[in-house]
Amino acid sequence: MLDILKAIIIGIVEGITEFLPISSTGHIDLVSQFVKINQNADFMSMFEYVIQFGAILAVIILYFNKLNPFSPKKTTTEKSQTWSLWFKVAIACLPSVIIGLPLNDWMDEHLHTPLVVASMLILYGILFIVIENLYRNKKPQFINFSSIGYKTALFIGAFQALSIVPGTSRSGATILGAIILGASRYIATEFSFFLAIPTMFGVSILKIGKFLLKGNTFTGEQMLILATGTIVSFVVAIITIKWLMKFVQSHDFKPFGWYRIILGAIVLITLFIQH
Repeated sequence: MLDILKAIIIGIVEGITEFLPISSTGHIDLVSQFVKINQNADFMSMFEYVIQFGAILAVIILYFNKLNPFSPKKTTTEKSQTWSLWFKVAIACLPSVIIGLPLNDWMDEHLHTPLVVASMLILYGILFIVIENLYRNKKPQFINFSSIGYKTALFIGAFQALSIVPGTSRSGATILGAIILGASRYIATEFSFFLAIPTMFGVSILKIGKFLLKGNTFTGEQMLILATGTIVSFVVAIITIKWLMKFVQSHDFKPFGWYRIILGAIVLITLFIQH
C-alpha cells in the first residue's frame, strides 16, 4: 500500500513537470532520492519512463480534433494541414531517434546523477532568461503551424535531442529551440506537446521491451504500481497543459528559468553539505 502512495506522488510530479520546461526526468530523479518504491532496479528504470505514457494520453485527448486528419468536421484543406503537421512532427523526431536511441543506455548509466541534473537545471534556466530578454521585442516569424517549414521542424527536433541529458527538459529544449528559430511562445509550446507523442511513446515501448528482454515479468503488484503512476500522471497532465496554455498567452518563460536556477542551486548546496 505504501508503494502505491509513492507511485501516486511520482505520478503527480510527472504530470506537473512533463510539459513544463523544468525537466520531468530531473524532478523524478530528485524525488526518487526520498520517495523510494520497494521494487528492483530494472522495474524502477522502466517505471520512471513508462508513466510518461499518461502524459501522452493527456495530449492526445486534449488535442484529438486538432491532430485527427480523418475528422469529418474538417475541410479538405484542414485535413491536408493536419497531415502536414504530422509530417513535420515526424521529421522533428528524427534527431532524437538518430542521437537518442544509441546513447540512451549510456546516459542512464553515467549521467543520471544529482550533479548533472542540477547543472542542467541551472544552465537551461539561465538560457531561458537570456533568450527571453533577447527576443522580448522581436515579432515571432511563426504564429501558426502552416508557416513552419520542414527544415525548421528538423532544427526544432535537433534541440529536442539535447534533452537526452538528464535535467535538460524535453519540452524546455524544444520550446527554447522553437523560440530561437522564430516561433511564438504559444506555437513553440504546442509543438513541444505534439513532439512528445511519438517521442515518449517510443521511449515507453523501448523501456518495456528492455525490461522484458532482461527476463523480467510483471507481478500483480508491479502492474498496479505502474497503472497507478500512469493514471495519476494523465489526470495531472491534463490540468497542467490547460494551465500552461493560458499562462503563455500573457507571460514569458523567465519564471521557469528562475525556478530552475533556484532548484539547481539548492541541489548543489545540498550535495556540497553532504560531502
